[in-house]
Amino acid sequence: MFRRTFALAALFAATLAAQTYFPPRGQWEPHKTPAELGFDPVKLQEAVAFAQANGSTWDFDRDQVPTFGAVLGPLPKQRATTNGLIIRHGQIAAQFGDVTTNDPVYSVAKSFISTVASIAVKRGLIKDVNDPVARYIHDGGYDSPHNAKITWRNHLQQESEWEGTLWGKNADFVGHEQFGRGERKPREIHDPGTFYEYNDVRINRFALSLARVFGKGLPEVLKTDIMDPIGASSGWHWYGYANSKVEINDHEVESVSGGTRWGGGLWINSQDLARFGLLILNHGKWDGRQIVSAEWLKDATTPSAHGPDYGYLWWLGERRDHRCFTAHGAGGHAVMVVPDLDLVAVITSSPGDEEHVEVVLRDYVIPAVKN
Repeated sequence: MFRRTFALAALFAATLAAQTYFPPRGQWEPHKTPAELGFDPVKLQEAVAFAQANGSTWDFDRDQVPTFGAVLGPLPKQRATTNGLIIRHGQIAAQFGDVTTNDPVYSVAKSFISTVASIAVKRGLIKDVNDPVARYIHDGGYDSPHNAKITWRNHLQQESEWEGTLWGKNADFVGHEQFGRGERKPREIHDPGTFYEYNDVRINRFALSLARVFGKGLPEVLKTDIMDPIGASSGWHWYGYANSKVEINDHEVESVSGGTRWGGGLWINSQDLARFGLLILNHGKWDGRQIVSAEWLKDATTPSAHGPDYGYLWWLGERRDHRCFTAHGAGGHAVMVVPDLDLVAVITSSPGDEEHVEVVLRDYVIPAVKN
């Protein structure tokens, strides 16, 4: 019985793969109706209507500093309006708003850092994610006995407990001026790999370490190894801070940030995010080409031992009994991947809390799928 069930599952997966459409560069026109893609058109339209009716009220001048603290990098003058796409079998079932506007997507960038890290492993620049980072990086950031224990996996799972100051921000998050309402109380530091904490200073340290391993800036790696092969636009940008420039291989490189908490970060449009989500949905393969290791993505979407439902900088969980993983960013940005429905949902510039994004997927998009 098990073999028969497995065979049927494999056949179903193969059928879905055969149906998957990979949009060529510069094109992503709907070729099928929502009904042909297995949606209830009325319910799908309700999902779009709900998303559009609940737009963002975020104002950079008013909200950024009180929420996150002193700004170090660039910010746009205003946010894009709420927009997004719902993709099934690679086809656009629905889209709303201006999906070509590049907007900072905050911590969605962390899932991109995770994926860029996979390229370092693929190239052999990192031999094993369980290796101490100090074995590779000799810039002083891992010299202390505590930091010397940190592994690449610890960084990927936000369990590094890295101690220090980077780009003027201390990893302890203590101080209202630097961290706004996100400031934290002093606490005991735990051994690396034993305690989870969502921490942008430590992610920025991880990004710098990856840049040193590659010998170049992460945006260049992302462009050549991931975004160009999947046909993404050339309009996206990944920024660091005014003070995050370092010398690598005799060249000045801007070390990028893993979010827009203090400005900078990944500025990208929903169409490009949807391409990225489609790549992840298809186990790192794009139109027959393996771009990201399927084994890496399996590990990346496996919960860590100490965190919440969190993998290698991906949020994990279930929505209406469907396993999914999500790149989340403050300000209502998300790329949600639901493998067993062959579904990617992208929403950007929604009201700002994760719950709204969850409602769109859990209460509207998934129930709209009929088969």
